[in-house]
Amino acid sequence: MDALLLINNAPVPASNGRTFERHDPLTGALVTRAAAATLQDTQAAADTAAAAFPGWAAVKPTERRRLLLAAADILASRSDEFADFMMGETGASRPWVNFNIGLAATMLREVASFVTQINGQVHTSELSGCLSVTVRQPVGVVLGIAPWNAPIILAVRAIAAPLACGNTVILKASEISPGTQALLGKVFADAGFPPGVVNVISNAPADAGKVVELLIAHPAVRRVNFTGSTRVGRIVAETAGRHLKPVLLELGGKAPLLVLDDADLDQAVNAAAFGAFIYQGQVCMSTERVVVDEKVADDFVSKFALKAQSLPAGNPRNGNIVLGPMIGVESAVRVEGMIKDAVSKGAKLVTGGQRDGALMAATVLDYVTPEMTIYREESFGPVAPVIRVKTVEDAIRVANDTEYGLSSAVFGRDINRALAVAKRIESGICHINGPTVQDEAQTPFGGMKASGYGRFNGPAAINEFTELRWITVETEPHHYPF
Repeated sequence: MDALLLINNAPVPASNGRTFERHDPLTGALVTRAAAATLQDTQAAADTAAAAFPGWAAVKPTERRRLLLAAADILASRSDEFADFMMGETGASRPWVNFNIGLAATMLREVASFVTQINGQVHTSELSGCLSVTVRQPVGVVLGIAPWNAPIILAVRAIAAPLACGNTVILKASEISPGTQALLGKVFADAGFPPGVVNVISNAPADAGKVVELLIAHPAVRRVNFTGSTRVGRIVAETAGRHLKPVLLELGGKAPLLVLDDADLDQAVNAAAFGAFIYQGQVCMSTERVVVDEKVADDFVSKFALKAQSLPAGNPRNGNIVLGPMIGVESAVRVEGMIKDAVSKGAKLVTGGQRDGALMAATVLDYVTPEMTIYREESFGPVAPVIRVKTVEDAIRVANDTEYGLSSAVFGRDINRALAVAKRIESGICHINGPTVQDEAQTPFGGMKASGYGRFNGPAAINEFTELRWITVETEPHHYPF
């Protein structure tokens, strides 16, 4: 299936006719032949968004709301079309596709609800007869760079709030999910957004650096948001910094799930399994460390192993499959290497560890220690390292013993104690008696430390995609010292 660029509401091939291919990570079959944007195409997309900005910024809030709601309805109605691309390009199961569509549609409806709430403030002034106010105004063109692992949710998140705030947008699609994200451009065009307001660019992998550099440098691009790896996020931030442009980053994670000695173990097991194995562990919030009080560790690990063993792996198109393929064989080989490294250094392989091409079984490792690669590095795979601790203080220390700080969870029946623990974990998100993998359209989403900065979702996103300005009106003569 072909995927074209969307520039000025027109689906177009690359100006030189170049394409690149995306293949099914499980079968190797060709899924998408996507347009590989040239720098000329990239410049055209940025110029088009810049030209459309004044008109879109002047559109009344209620009209913006109508269009956003129309896009939500169209997106929700096209699950089959999105599934064809997303399952093929990323190895996603149908439930993961449906979750992406459902949450993304909710995000569009949520931002539609706050278009009339982008408010300023009246300030007290020291000057007599002075009206002093702050206002929030759209900034211009917003560049959104979205990844492949939740390609609908994260692409919509990259552009919905900017649109609601009156900005025009350019979505740079992932090289791994270009067809899925190209379909999103068609959703906005079909919803009736004016030409140039939403533009979608796809590029060959080798061209990514040049394309992003040009887009960030374009004078009309005033905000950048990026979701992806910490390594690439640093490059995006450094590039934006050279151009003095604010950037919102949501990067890697090493989310801990703490199981205290009074935890409901059945609930903790269910949450840990969901957090570690949903979409093969390829989620930024995935449970990457299960930190368990040694007083309950044996019982927890026994229950956790049984849960992991019950989760079927295979082709997600073949019925009730929980674990589909990882995004590529090379990713599965990398995770397999981390498992072998841990076992060689004393970890116990409780269950799983098998790899068949890009498929990996749900894996539980016990007795993981800091000397093991998997203790510190993000695995982004279906493996749950269990780290045993003696005290609550040890659990907090281990939870914070990472460069990352996106999501976390604490399980314990004593809510006061669990809340006290949660407050001391260095992460942007913490759930008590719930999984590390959670996202709601109305709540601020983002991390600390190497997991990035800034917040997506809900009213918090207004601050990211508007300019705060101070304006005064003086109705009495101003007094000057000379």
